[in-house]
Amino acid sequence: MTIVSNHLPTAELQALDAAHHMHPFTTNDELGERGARVITSAKGVYLRDSEGNQILDAMAGLWCVNMGYGRDELVQAATRQMAELPYYNTFFNTTHTPVIALAAELAKLAPEGLNHVFFAGSGSEANDTNLRMVRTYWAEKGQPEKSHVISRKNAYHGSSIGSGSLGGMSYMHAQGGMPIPGIHHIGQPDWWAEGGDHTPEEFGLARAQELEAKILELGPEKVAAFIAEPVQGAGGVIVPPSTYWPEIQRICDAYGVLIIADEVICGFGRTGNWFGSTTMGIKPHIMTIAKGLSSGYVPIGGSIVCDEIAEVINAVEFNHGYTYSGHPVCAAVALENLRLLQDENIIDHVNNVAAPALHNALEDLRDHPLVGGVNVKGMMASLPLTPHKESRAKFAMDAGTAGFICRERCFANNLVMRHVGDRMIISPPLVITPEEIGIFHTRAKLALDETYKTLKDGDMLKPAS
Repeated sequence: MTIVSNHLPTAELQALDAAHHMHPFTTNDELGERGARVITSAKGVYLRDSEGNQILDAMAGLWCVNMGYGRDELVQAATRQMAELPYYNTFFNTTHTPVIALAAELAKLAPEGLNHVFFAGSGSEANDTNLRMVRTYWAEKGQPEKSHVISRKNAYHGSSIGSGSLGGMSYMHAQGGMPIPGIHHIGQPDWWAEGGDHTPEEFGLARAQELEAKILELGPEKVAAFIAEPVQGAGGVIVPPSTYWPEIQRICDAYGVLIIADEVICGFGRTGNWFGSTTMGIKPHIMTIAKGLSSGYVPIGGSIVCDEIAEVINAVEFNHGYTYSGHPVCAAVALENLRLLQDENIIDHVNNVAAPALHNALEDLRDHPLVGGVNVKGMMASLPLTPHKESRAKFAMDAGTAGFICRERCFANNLVMRHVGDRMIISPPLVITPEEIGIFHTRAKLALDETYKTLKDGDMLKPAS
């Protein structure tokens, strides 16, 4: 048996990793040559790597560690459940206490009318569930042709075949035969990059009305659902204009189209409410959940389903499920995570302490010569980089070059800030303090300064024509 200790030299750990570990969304040969960063421990908002660096994690892992690292309560919840019932499935007319309690708690927290939960192991699995569920729903109602689902370009809904098809990222669709039939994509509500001379309000209305045009093109009798994140996360923290979601709601209501709100990133306090749907005024029929449900401590996802759909699905045998649907340990940890979020008033902390401090820090960064603006909602934000603020210009060089340079400078200054193309995006743990946000600001500004110097010295501050 191979036993790997954190005390092995970094180079040896990197060599083992390169020899055997295939990383997601990575060119593994390139990573093997440079060596992966080896994370060995974490506490609060900080990571520690194998070289002893303390790194402020402004991405909360992958948008998920809402309660921060090192919460003993979550460890103890897992330990207790491991000792009592480490696993049992929810097939074959069987259930168990943790999944019962978690489903009931989620029904209490969800918007009115969403009282049923189908569990999965991730957001990707949950969105696969949603695709099958809405198609089964309409078929059971005698409308099997109502099977098409509309999504948005540059949306992210997972990376399985089904969920990857629901997403609208072209580089993902280039591999593996996606999208599958019956999935369609309309424009995203990204005013900063695509709004041109329109006001945000004009642009938001126009992009929402693309949904109506697509429904009419396909035929309302064929469109089952529209899926979208309240705020696009992995697409670059795209906060839609104020006119967007009300018009989307009107259109879906008018044509009998179900709304699937993908809350994998936006849920559990990220936008200042329990769910992003509440923040953005959406009335969904299904909400996809994962990530912040357990603060990333264990893998769990699910679909919170409205009464109307559940009534139809529950009347038939829904031939769908996963080995780990409602895993008892995952359910126990998620339940304890929800207790912590409530008992420690984390959403109040977001609204009254963390978000105002973060917004102030970001507004200061807005003045940086490389930053074209600030897109922010609650505790998720992006800083689009540009060579020319006034025109919101793109760089003349390959898209993502400036963002990659900035990401590397962030790493060099012990800060995790992700880049999506030429946008720098952040999503820190919800428990972050104003003092820690001050440290984020200092490190982010330093990284931006170093990026600007690199681009200037390399004559790369040219706008695209």
